[in-house]
Amino acid sequence: MDATHLLIEARRAAGLNQGELAERARTSRPTLSAYEHGRKTPTVDTMSRLLAAAGARIELAPLISWQQVLLDLGRTGWVPDTLWRLPVATALADVVLPLELNWSGSGRTYRLRDRRQRARLYEVVLREGEPADLERYLDGALLVDAWPDLVLPRGLRAAWRNVIDRAAGVGVVARESRDGIRS
Repeated sequence: MDATHLLIEARRAAGLNQGELAERARTSRPTLSAYEHGRKTPTVDTMSRLLAAAGARIELAPLISWQQVLLDLGRTGWVPDTLWRLPVATALADVVLPLELNWSGSGRTYRLRDRRQRARLYEVVLREGEPADLERYLDGALLVDAWPDLVLPRGLRAAWRNVIDRAAGVGVVARESRDGIRS
């Protein structure tokens, strides 16, 4: 998303018009309009100030690379190189998966606030999902927490093992105690 759309989205989400946001951000309405119409590009500091005035902030998120892996019985699955976080409201929402993901439980609502229901949804999405589905429904920290309880095909579990272990810090303690430092 470019600066133009990001600014407009943040302003609208805050329920502000251009004049109100400009006043809060200590800038002029014509300058804000120029940013929103792409006639000018704000610096990172200016963008940060404008977003803060709208109740938002710039946040660094990992760039995720995906690898399709061959699993058991000729099936394939997707494995990322790193995990991501979802907004809390999304991670704990009530979700009805699309038919192409949940063909055997069509129309079922998963209440992600419930740990067991979240685990069942994670199992379905891990088995059936494409990268966009995985990024939409799975939260990295909640996935690591649920990992020991998930019922997954052996090949899929093995394919994800390094990502889960790295996110959970598995192996760090052993290196830390051996070297006396954290790596």
